[in-house]
Amino acid sequence: MNDKSGWFSHPRGLATLFFTEMWERFSYYGMRGILVLFMVDAQRGLAFTDRQAGAIYGMYTAFVYLLALPGGWVADRILGAKRAVFAGGVVIACGHFMLAIPSRTTFFLGLLLIVLGTGLLKPNVSAIVGDLYPEGGARRDSGFSIFYMGINLGAFLGPLVCGFLGENVSWHLGFGAAGVGMLFGLAQYKLGAAHLEGAGEISSEAKDPGRRSLAMSRLFAGLGVTLVVFVALVLLVRGGIVPVDLDLAAHATGVLISTVAVLTFAGVILFGGLDSAEKKRVGVIFALFVGAALFWSGFEQGGSSLTLFAERLTNRDILGWEMPASWMASVNPLFIILMAPVFGMIWATLGARSPSIPVKFGVGLLLLASGFAVMAWGSIGASETNLANPSWLVATYFLHTVGELCLSPVGLSSVTKLSPPRFTGQMMGLWFMGSALGNLMA
Repeated sequence: MNDKSGWFSHPRGLATLFFTEMWERFSYYGMRGILVLFMVDAQRGLAFTDRQAGAIYGMYTAFVYLLALPGGWVADRILGAKRAVFAGGVVIACGHFMLAIPSRTTFFLGLLLIVLGTGLLKPNVSAIVGDLYPEGGARRDSGFSIFYMGINLGAFLGPLVCGFLGENVSWHLGFGAAGVGMLFGLAQYKLGAAHLEGAGEISSEAKDPGRRSLAMSRLFAGLGVTLVVFVALVLLVRGGIVPVDLDLAAHATGVLISTVAVLTFAGVILFGGLDSAEKKRVGVIFALFVGAALFWSGFEQGGSSLTLFAERLTNRDILGWEMPASWMASVNPLFIILMAPVFGMIWATLGARSPSIPVKFGVGLLLLASGFAVMAWGSIGASETNLANPSWLVATYFLHTVGELCLSPVGLSSVTKLSPPRFTGQMMGLWFMGSALGNLMA
């Protein structure tokens, strides 16, 4: 894990994880860029109302991050992060190919598979990045900054490819392209797995037959309870006993996420066998969780309300050619690709004078609010006959991007540093639960 023959004296395994995450984000953001547009399309899509599409989108993206918690637990207790990442990628690819089949049943099944697969892959690929740097320190922060570039390179390319195919050829072809991207990620992950050099392997504690048996029993019990609740809910809905109310479902999901997060943090602190220093560090992670949820509650409107604004109320004409609305989703990752190295140099130059984590989080939230102030101003008077200039959206995305660079990479790195070693996967899962709650609030 100390091999320094890779990029810029970083472990060679970082390149493997960089491209794995790049292709996974290509598939996720490529599909996300056209998801709401597909759902509200009355001719070629599902003809949902904006409200229905927004509720489904919010719950889908919330559960994508919510499942990161059990995904981290499965990696910590059963599979190990390395195998969990590959298994998650396979399930994600299957989900995208299900979306490529024109059927409402396969549409919802595809969303379910992507949720399950992302829950396995997302927290654990980040945990492996942390494992590559057992010494911690600034080198780990630099490694996460490079890794974050991979995330945003995929997020930039995905909407361009999937959005163009979806809006101009077929929505289902766009979804299929996302699946192909995930297959590329799986292939290079397998080819480069040797460079991980033990990072992401299952812990010695989890290899104990007694512990493993107990973990498997808990996993199957949890799956059984989930299946029973799901079947009961379906029967109640079909029998007319429980009405289908998306607003109620979204509210219930928010309560569920908040409750699970609080109980999990409390359980780790009270019953995790931690010393006083470790308990304080877990408390700091909880504070980061709250800040992240508040930030993503605004930022994640990029895939719903801001996308619909781009489609309906923004002038996208370029020399007589109408740019796909989904391409606006690539503005944010493009800004990150351009500015992440600048921020990395700023933090490195400041060194010990660098702002504290709480200050960076506060600045991120202020910039988020500033972006929406710009959007509120730019949307005044916008209509189908008086389209807004796209520069308003670009300015909003710029401010949101600067806020994200103040908050997200710092939070990601801090969680891996603060987590007790045997709870790293679960702590990463809780970090992404902040994103889940934020998506739902958005």
